[in-house]
Amino acid sequence: MAGRALIKADKWRKGYGLMVASRAASGVSKDVLPGPYPKTPEERAAAAKKYNMMLEDYQPYPDDGRGYGDYPMLPNRSQQERDPWYKWDHPDLRRNWGEPIHWDFDMFIRNRVDTSPSPVDWSTMSKTLLGYLGFMLLMFGLGEVFPAYQPVAPKQFPYNDLYLERGGDPEKEPEPVKHYEI
Repeated sequence: MAGRALIKADKWRKGYGLMVASRAASGVSKDVLPGPYPKTPEERAAAAKKYNMMLEDYQPYPDDGRGYGDYPMLPNRSQQERDPWYKWDHPDLRRNWGEPIHWDFDMFIRNRVDTSPSPVDWSTMSKTLLGYLGFMLLMFGLGEVFPAYQPVAPKQFPYNDLYLERGGDPEKEPEPVKHYEI
């Protein structure tokens, strides 16, 4: 009786082991993971073919123990820098099918860093900023010497500037007040 229980337990363990050993269909395949660092020209050519690159363009990360393996060292360029009018296979990421992804892919997506060259060089930008700041400081300094305010004319009242209402003598004729219009 004890033997049958051991056989059943062994069968159950083997079946359970098969269930645990099965992998999900949606993971990263081993073909995409980096392999060992290429040491010979043949290994280098095989790695270039694996990543759909020409041998001249393939340059792996240096073998410094960080675990990059044979993964290609791609230029540090953001997706923003890529041509927006090209018909990409995946237009949101501006990449084509089978194209290797940069190791720091999440850093170079379009809503992160933009490595596009600036249309204006640094010296022109700094000169413009310093000129603007200098002009603003000059204007604020001159504002103390020459204050700027809206010109205001005296208030205009009817009936000769309310001559009687302001305590004028009703027996005397008030001086005529001339109001100017704009």
